Amino acid sequence: MLTTAGFKGFTLIEMVVAVAILAVLAMLAAPLIELSGQRQKEAELRQALRQIRQAIDAYHQAALDKRIEVAADASGYPESLDVLVEGVPDIRKPDRPMIYFLRRLPRDPFHPDASVPAAETWGKRSYASPPDAPQAGEDVYDVYSLAQGTGLNGVAYREW
Repeated sequence: MLTTAGFKGFTLIEMVVAVAILAVLAMLAAPLIELSGQRQKEAELRQALRQIRQAIDAYHQAALDKRIEVAADASGYPESLDVLVEGVPDIRKPDRPMIYFLRRLPRDPFHPDASVPAAETWGKRSYASPPDAPQAGEDVYDVYSLAQGTGLNGVAYREW
């Protein structure tokens, strides 16, 4: 007579139930992981916009303080985003050291193509364009995301 008292382990039914429970838990966790990734990208977008906008404002303040050379008919805002990284000469000092406004230009975290230069991942608004219809122009007054989606706060990324 054979008994099962000497055998240890799980039955096939117990294994199937355990795998089914794990599958249900994984299905419930997937949206949370996706939401966490979106929240992280949105935090990166906020930080990048803040850095670029502060650098644009610092450039404009340097122009108002007559520390950098600006044409008489210019707005005092940078001609491109790359100028913020490349720097401009300080005309108030005799040896004309460079003034740098950013160490590196952040990328738009929602831009799909990683091979595109960072400056091309942003939409640019010139000083002459209206706020409700931003257009690029001779200078960079503001930047915005080119992403088509809407943030978790219900505001389109282009309007941040």
